[in-house]
Amino acid sequence: MNKFTIKRLEEIGVSLFRINLSHTKLEDVADIIRFVQNLTRIPVCLDTEGAQIRTGNLEKKSIFLQDNAIVRVPVKALSGHAKEFNFYPNDIIKRLMLGDIISIDFNSVLVRVVEKASGYIILRVLSGGIVGQNKAVTVDRDIILPVLTVKDRKALSIGMKMGIRHIALSFASRPEDVDEVRKIVPKNTSIIAKIESVRGVENFLKIAEKSYALLIDRGDLSRQISVEQIPMIQKHIIRASKKIGVKIFVATNLLESMTKSLTPTRAEVNDVFSTLNDGADGLVLAAETAIGRYPINCAAMISRIIKEFNNSAVFSSVSSMQNSVKLLSKEPHGGILVNSINYDLGMEDIEKYMKLEVDRTVLMDAEQIAVGTFSPLRGFIDKKNLETVLNDYRLIDGTIWPLPIMLQTTRENVIRLRGRNRIALTLAGTSDVYALLDLEDIYTYDLDKMAKKIFGTDHEGHPGVGMLKGRGKYFLGGRVILIKRLPTSSKCFEITPREARLIFEHKGWSKIIGFHTRNVMHRVHEHIQKYALDKYHCDGLFVHPVVGPKKNGDYSADTILKTYDMMILNGYLKGKIFLGAFQSYSRYCGPREAIFTAICRKNFGCSHFIVGRDHTGIGNYYDHDSAEKLFNRLGDIGIEPIFFGNVSYCKKCEDYVNQCSHGEKHRIHISGSKGREILKSWVRPPEWFIRKEISNFILKQMKDGVKVFVKDEYGE
Repeated sequence: MNKFTIKRLEEIGVSLFRINLSHTKLEDVADIIRFVQNLTRIPVCLDTEGAQIRTGNLEKKSIFLQDNAIVRVPVKALSGHAKEFNFYPNDIIKRLMLGDIISIDFNSVLVRVVEKASGYIILRVLSGGIVGQNKAVTVDRDIILPVLTVKDRKALSIGMKMGIRHIALSFASRPEDVDEVRKIVPKNTSIIAKIESVRGVENFLKIAEKSYALLIDRGDLSRQISVEQIPMIQKHIIRASKKIGVKIFVATNLLESMTKSLTPTRAEVNDVFSTLNDGADGLVLAAETAIGRYPINCAAMISRIIKEFNNSAVFSSVSSMQNSVKLLSKEPHGGILVNSINYDLGMEDIEKYMKLEVDRTVLMDAEQIAVGTFSPLRGFIDKKNLETVLNDYRLIDGTIWPLPIMLQTTRENVIRLRGRNRIALTLAGTSDVYALLDLEDIYTYDLDKMAKKIFGTDHEGHPGVGMLKGRGKYFLGGRVILIKRLPTSSKCFEITPREARLIFEHKGWSKIIGFHTRNVMHRVHEHIQKYALDKYHCDGLFVHPVVGPKKNGDYSADTILKTYDMMILNGYLKGKIFLGAFQSYSRYCGPREAIFTAICRKNFGCSHFIVGRDHTGIGNYYDHDSAEKLFNRLGDIGIEPIFFGNVSYCKKCEDYVNQCSHGEKHRIHISGSKGREILKSWVRPPEWFIRKEISNFILKQMKDGVKVFVKDEYGE
């Protein structure tokens, strides 16, 4: 900014000069204020850093982070590079949790916390890109930070002594934030509260009551709220602010193209006009006048558009921000992605509820209900919905739903729980509460009848029937609230539907294939995955192995995840595959479970789903085409199934085929169970069966005494 520019901006009609403390060194604040005050009578506004996380200093202006790269983030300050850099404030890493998904530089890069240690964290890059220094960092959960940084307080002290009486309060999230600033500034100071977070949107009216004005920062707001929702939120806040008589300003991307071009786009002009037409009292230019080539032209264009604005538009309401997620083009099943999580309940709140011990699978179901995997279910099923699911494959509201998610218990527990409205679910053998159940229904059901409906048999040799009959004939129905997630060794790979949708959108994927498995990758899986990607022209493959309890002889969850991860790191389906752990377990109910697992992946954002020959079946209880028949019977469930029959290796073709002219005698059938049996005998399967690197890894794990194959885990 030079003298000429400042004088011209004053002539054009600029009413406030803003100094952004996020991009200003503390030692320069006084000089910049003095420079502007010596040139104009227009007031200066100090815009605080506020409750935000940013990248630290870098050796160069920017760095490039590759997919799957490992990055170290220490507390100790350093000049960052592609393998190690800081977050600011430096000690914020102490607040981060294992598994947190973090976007950097307005979604240029997506990373996940995969390790925490004293003094540093380790990140894995989920989606690579370019990162600059002092760029926005967003954690995919709410982290409450002090409203003012140490630097903010020092800068405000300097500004107040120099006569500054306008403060823009960044990331105002509650009215108390304004009170905090009021304590350290003169009474006649005008505080402009910036609404740029979900919490700020939720509390904007209460914040407005204590502020001179509100400022909608659409840039930072879009870090937490889908960009397509910003216009309706903007309209709603403007209208509500006008009703209570509080000034309302709008910032970010008003004339972004004019940072490099002399003229704006028609869309930008329309946006500015519509914003004024809605009732905005002021417009705030940022990059356009701070770093753009044509700051005077930008201000002049805004001045010209202001002369043309007309009446306000009308908007009815704003949707709940807590349920705001990036949804791709695929809606969740039933139209809503359930979110029933409350990590903030204190022990005094939990201890007043009667506890019920349940096994790990029940808590897994509770967790998946709460994070939205089983949407639209909000809890364990009641008797009315159970009847319609068993008989009609639907919930009572008509939504297709094939598999009852139930909480079974004993008569003794039912007697103990009668009269209780809410109970706490603890992991058997511990006192740890993981979820609360709002008890709405207690009922019994004929288990033989239920078994035949779910599994097609009541034979107790079927593992699903055995589990059903061994857990009691009483059932508890009601909504679930998740208090904390189960600890697992696969936590760094576990992912919620919201997180998956965020990642897929960031990658630019809209057509996504879901792949459900309980095996390590073998050659038929590779053939199926590559064929499906090519034939259906999909953007990516979501490999989502089941990592919950398994039956005797199955691969351990760690083995499955490590082998897939090893292949991805070695370039398998480069740029087209994403691996996530599905914290659930197999029910072994064949066609019903095929529909169920497809719906779950629909909730994760998948548009297609691979259904294998014996998908989630066991033994000879189900026909090979039973899943396909049920899909056809139920019709469109909102995700397209991709059916694969019996794929085998033809020695003549030297390829993997469904069928060919060489006849059965030249075909070798490949299955996960066959591969397990070969490896258990300490033999490496042929290369055409399982990749050598996978076989070698598994055999080495076995040799080193690592658990590769599990004993029956359902009793845990």
